[in-house]
Amino acid sequence: MEITLQYFDGCPNWKVTDGQLRTLIDDQGLDATIHYQLIETYEAAVEHGFRGSPTVLIDGTDPFADDDAPFGLSCRIYLTDDGPAGSPTLQQLQQATTASRAGD
Repeated sequence: MEITLQYFDGCPNWKVTDGQLRTLIDDQGLDATIHYQLIETYEAAVEHGFRGSPTVLIDGTDPFADDDAPFGLSCRIYLTDDGPAGSPTLQQLQQATTASRAGD
């Protein structure tokens, strides 16, 4: 499984997501590699379909995609059971990786 963590330097939430992804990989024994993609300009955001930091791509697909969200260098909001958050929860990431593996 290839996981890409897209982010921009001004958003601290990508580090939380990175930690959660590492925990998930370790705890679940996933055969996964995390790649990091720094998005530095609006043009790069449009080119890469970046709708905010952090964006998690699992095998090239954004499991939390909101096609109505604008492209750009902004912090992304995730809807969690505890309300809006700057990062998906560990449970949400686990569900996304499980769904990706089921689709293989």
